[in-house]
Amino acid sequence: MLLNSFFKITDIQQGEKYTVSIELNPHHEVYKGHFPGNPIAPGVCLTQMVKETVEHITKKNLTMVTGDNLKFMAILNPEVTPNVVMTLAIKTKEDGNLQADSNVTSGPTNFFSIKASYREI
Repeated sequence: MLLNSFFKITDIQQGEKYTVSIELNPHHEVYKGHFPGNPIAPGVCLTQMVKETVEHITKKNLTMVTGDNLKFMAILNPEVTPNVVMTLAIKTKEDGNLQADSNVTSGPTNFFSIKASYREI
């Protein structure tokens, strides 16, 4: 789990979409190898961060079924940009799985987006 170690949720606003304020931990162990002196948030960690945020909101244990349209648009250095905003649109599909469309941004910079399906485990 990365919640409360790699990142922490500082605020959640619910409207048409969820708007989640996130603080990244620039001292997390992962940055010792990715990359020393120039930390970059790994794509796999950003993908997991979205999943764990969906779990936190829905109060369900989930596994990813599909991950489509993963886009890494900018390098996310937690020393330069420790606070980001995740927007999430979550809906239940006909098969009972959850569909989550998410973007991770800071100001005008879009770092990461994903459209993923999750099922409860």
